[in-house]
Amino acid sequence: MPEDSIDHINFEELNRRAISQPLVSHIYTADPSAHVFNGKIYIYPSHDIDAGDAFDDLGSHFAMEDYHVLSMESPEDKSATDHGTALHVKDIAWAEKQLWAPDAAEKDGKYYLFFPAKGYDGIFRIGIAVSDSPTGPFIPQPEPIKNSFSIDPAVFKDDDGTYYMYFGGIWGGQLQRWRNGIFNGEQPESPFAFLPEADEPALCAKVAKLSDDLLEFAEPTKDLVIVDNAGNPLLQGDTNRRFFEASWMHKHDGKYYFSWSTGDTHYLCYATGDSPYGPFTYQGRILEPVLGWTSHHSICAWKDQWYLFYHDSSLSKGVTHLRSVKMTAIQYDKDGRIIPIRPYL
Repeated sequence: MPEDSIDHINFEELNRRAISQPLVSHIYTADPSAHVFNGKIYIYPSHDIDAGDAFDDLGSHFAMEDYHVLSMESPEDKSATDHGTALHVKDIAWAEKQLWAPDAAEKDGKYYLFFPAKGYDGIFRIGIAVSDSPTGPFIPQPEPIKNSFSIDPAVFKDDDGTYYMYFGGIWGGQLQRWRNGIFNGEQPESPFAFLPEADEPALCAKVAKLSDDLLEFAEPTKDLVIVDNAGNPLLQGDTNRRFFEASWMHKHDGKYYFSWSTGDTHYLCYATGDSPYGPFTYQGRILEPVLGWTSHHSICAWKDQWYLFYHDSSLSKGVTHLRSVKMTAIQYDKDGRIIPIRPYL
């Protein structure tokens, strides 16, 4: 349900058919990263605003300036508490604008907010801010993570206590500009320059183990390869399946589940593997398209039930950069496959 086809939509009817409602309605929130800390659900979303920037395929109209933290006592609450501003771009020395999709992690009683932001040189990097509380305020590190780039960090803690970061996004997320290991700033207005050809392997999300203090990469970043059932990497032209942005990792019944957004085709998809590095074999879709252009998510367990946190633009009546965080339960079949979800009945 992309944004170019909303004129005919009856939003009251759509909201009646929606399988879930916004967790908060006093602000616009998106890109939710959900975690359970200290027996409570905390959600780390983007905070959407209407800054008046022109719409383009680089995402300039996604001009977020700060982060709020939401919390829920349990999924039965159906709504969340907003704890206010946890971090603002004006407090980040190296960042100029565009605080896009964040994530968070806890270690030894400290809470780490991982976030992308565009620097004064126009290049996205990934930063870290630290707090003694899951709700902040978060104090940013003076510099972004060394050798970081692109957007959408997602941090996964494995059973052995190792933390990994997954990240990347094409088009406005600039992943395609790093194909040779250095940023290619040519054709700055083009979201499509330097993408692989349609019959070439798709660009991959990136993965790296984090250092013990969670403040650096502990190793060079690696490609996270997604393959089909025959073991062949997905192709760039396979737009209904290939990686675009919105990395997430969770582990269910001993299997690693990597999930992502296909971007311009608006699906959330997933693949499974036996290692946090992959390779990952494509399995199918998690979520069909929502109202609005983007689709972004996290997957979090509460007790014995897994939940999908996602967003749509129903509250803003289809304004694609004014989104609202939602949640719904996930079900797995006997073979561990996720049963696809339709956001509207």
